[in-house]
Amino acid sequence: MAIVAVPGGTGNLGRTIVEALLATGKHQVKILSRKLNPAVEAEIGAPILGVDYSDVDAIVKVLEDNNIDTIISGIAMHSIDGTTPHELELIRAADKSKTTKRIISSEWGSPVKEEDIGTIPSIIHKWEAQKALEQTTDLEYTVFHNGFFMDYWGIPGVKSNMIRSPLVNWLDVANNAAAIPGEGNTPAIFTHTTDIARFAAASLDLPKWEREYYVYGDRVTWNEFVRLAEEVKGTKFTVTHDSVEKMRKGETTELPGQVPLYKYIPKAIMQGYASIFGLWFENGAFDLKPEKFLNESFPEIKPLTVKKMLEKAWGK
Repeated sequence: MAIVAVPGGTGNLGRTIVEALLATGKHQVKILSRKLNPAVEAEIGAPILGVDYSDVDAIVKVLEDNNIDTIISGIAMHSIDGTTPHELELIRAADKSKTTKRIISSEWGSPVKEEDIGTIPSIIHKWEAQKALEQTTDLEYTVFHNGFFMDYWGIPGVKSNMIRSPLVNWLDVANNAAAIPGEGNTPAIFTHTTDIARFAAASLDLPKWEREYYVYGDRVTWNEFVRLAEEVKGTKFTVTHDSVEKMRKGETTELPGQVPLYKYIPKAIMQGYASIFGLWFENGAFDLKPEKFLNESFPEIKPLTVKKMLEKAWGK
């Protein structure tokens, strides 16, 4: 049994990780958060510990006072308002804590490359976190690579805590439309956060961690993704292809479902992100090909496929 702290565990992927840990029935689970919230604490079923992420020593005290031996970070490494996540302080505190022995740092995507620094804010934060992990002295650490979150195309039909992060890029299932990045023939890994969380929880049973783990739900091209959505809904979608040249200009084809979201995310920012990720999809950045997937170590975990997700969310 581990005593696990999940920073950012009140929402999004962090909350899903907390739920997966609780479902195992094996571990004590505590949430680290800037704010105490008794209502959310009762709803989730795990205690929330208040913490000042900007103060390393304050984090250390919380970790040691609660005998935290493992951290699984769900801290968001991106922000619309440009604030800097405190993953570095968390890593340094974990290394300094006398009780903390393990940490899964907040990566949750595809391996970051130094040449991508400056494209989107999260890249530099993840890169710096990698360097901070390498400088730790007595801390076992790992990160997870899972491709792109599958959740967005199953909401609200398939339960997801990612609902607070609206996204209607490339495929607008509700409105039978798609704006495929490039030719759409490059495979990509898509994994639902519930499965990512289950693999992360299962990894606590491993006697020794590798420096990185790869997990997958499904591997499809965007053309295949759209075809599956058409089959499930029984209708043809309006499909366009955004060229590499167009995406390099920061432009993508507007989808109907994006318009209501502009009050949360301005159109220029949404298209900018969609074009950057679109280029990565076309270039194969999400077509993960490690020597081994963690799936092989836990065959009892049967991840959701794109087809099953679409059938659950949009099937008649």
